[in-house]
Formats: sequence, C-alpha cells, structure tokens
Amino acid sequence: MSRLTFAHRHLPGITVVTLAGDLDATNAGRLETFLADVRRPGDHLVFDLAEIHFMDSAGLRALLNSYTSAARLGGSVRLAALQAMPARIVEITRVDTHMPVHRTVEDALTAVRTPPEPPRRPISDTIDSTGSGSGTSAA
Repeated sequence: MSRLTFAHRHLPGITVVTLAGDLDATNAGRLETFLADVRRPGDHLVFDLAEIHFMDSAGLRALLNSYTSAARLGGSVRLAALQAMPARIVEITRVDTHMPVHRTVEDALTAVRTPPEPPRRPISDTIDSTGSGSGTSAA
C-alpha cells in the first residue's frame, strides 16, 4: 500500500485538507472515508497538495467525488500547491475547469473568501437607440 497521510483544519465555511505521499488506487478509498468524516455540510474544500508527488486516476476520481459532494452540499473544491506530475494530470483531464487550481493555499483561501463580482449588464441595456443613456428621461 502506498503511503498517504492526511490532516484537516476547519476555518469558517472552509475545510482545508492537507495530503502528503502518493494518492493512488491503494488509498483513494481511505481519503474518501476521511473526507466524509471531516467535511461539514456547505463548507468549501481546499486541498493542499504540496506534498503529493504522484496521483493516478483513482486519486483523481477521489478528488472529483469530493467536488460532486461539495456541489451537492452547496460548497466548492479548490486545489492548491500542485506539484508537476499531479498538475499535469489535472490539466490534461481538464479537471481544472471544475476545481480551480491555485499556486498556494493562501491564494485558494482568498479566492473562496472573495465574493464573485455581480454580472455586468451588457452595454446595449444601458444605452437607448439614440445613444443618450438608459432610455428613460426625467420630466
């Protein structure tokens, strides 16, 4: 069995999961059990992967399962500090389109804590056909 250690810390609305070792078919199930035990409903998950140097498809599947679970419970998943090999797998499989990748855990935490900007109205909604503004006039 490949060696994998994991730890977690709870922050307001966020669970940070730190992994170290190899994330593969021999231990991906243990990770999923660990996540089920420590994750709080509605929390966002941030995975600190700085010490993961190898990840196979089973490890990737465990991360994707955490994404599905988080989305179902109103949260999100972010990956942080990926090493070259796991980063390449995430890129090739386009997992990063679902789980944003951040250079550091701090960057991931900042992204989770920063509310998204409201959608901008198209400029055509604010200018009438004469180009004079919103189309309403004051009397």
